[in-house]
Amino acid sequence: MAMKREEIKIITDKEEMRKWSRSMRAQGNTIGLVPTMGYLHQGHISLIKEAQNHTQLIVVSIYVNPSQFSPSEDLATYPSDFHGDIQKLNSISGGVDVVFHPQNLYDYGESITTSNCSSSEEKEEEKGLVSCVEERKLGHETWVRVERLEKGMCGKSRPVFFRGVATVVTKLFNIVEPDVAVFGKKDYQQWRIIRRMVRDLDFSIEVIGCEIMRDADGLAMSSRNVHLSPNEREKALSISRSLSRAKFAAQNGQISCRELRNSVTQAILEAGGKIDYAEIVDQDSLEPMDEIKSPVVICVAAWFGKVRLIDNIEINL
Repeated sequence: MAMKREEIKIITDKEEMRKWSRSMRAQGNTIGLVPTMGYLHQGHISLIKEAQNHTQLIVVSIYVNPSQFSPSEDLATYPSDFHGDIQKLNSISGGVDVVFHPQNLYDYGESITTSNCSSSEEKEEEKGLVSCVEERKLGHETWVRVERLEKGMCGKSRPVFFRGVATVVTKLFNIVEPDVAVFGKKDYQQWRIIRRMVRDLDFSIEVIGCEIMRDADGLAMSSRNVHLSPNEREKALSISRSLSRAKFAAQNGQISCRELRNSVTQAILEAGGKIDYAEIVDQDSLEPMDEIKSPVVICVAAWFGKVRLIDNIEINL
């Protein structure tokens, strides 16, 4: 469905974004949305190309979402290059119609006082469940939760992450009103959470997952890779290599998830990484598995230096 496009339109106001979408849909066009946090790489480009296969018009959102970061995480250092992102988008065959680049999706034009926000005692009771949005006392207090799917894996070490993701994606869906939304399966748990949210809340949106894009050496593409030193990057290859070995072992009869998980963990630790988690879970429910008797995915999060990397590999026996 790729078509010749005019110069990319940059929209920063959410009402203007919604007006554009409704105008285009009234003309009979379908709209695809690719949500990003910017600092685009070939993984993002692959999502845009997939969206082109499904809709006539393409919207790429570029927004570093503060609600998915806790105050101790890397929001302030998250890489950004908006000018470079626009250049990359302009070079894509088939192109992009709109870049939605809002300044703050949690600014409602109100004067917020500390009485509107949780006290430090209440925050203690929440056991650290505070996002950068709450810390800045922006007055936002409505959250979307996918309660069971968000509990494991990344949800354990990043307790505000998935409610922040589900909430901002809901906001983007309500503003852009796309027919199709495309997400990368590198963030496997996130992709499953969004699919479940769309099903449960009856969004009229098709959510498509794209396979992981990797550099030539096998490292999963990520905006955070820029923070890896050359030595750390070499060591980080232990993630994708151990996942590939585990899949090969499973395909050759090793169905014990404990054994497979231990092999992945050991390889990453031996390379100098620090494990956040290594789990083998059902592809749909994300429930941990003891043996591979149905389609599973091995999901890993590990630290190399100050960079937290995630990766996964699906196994369909």
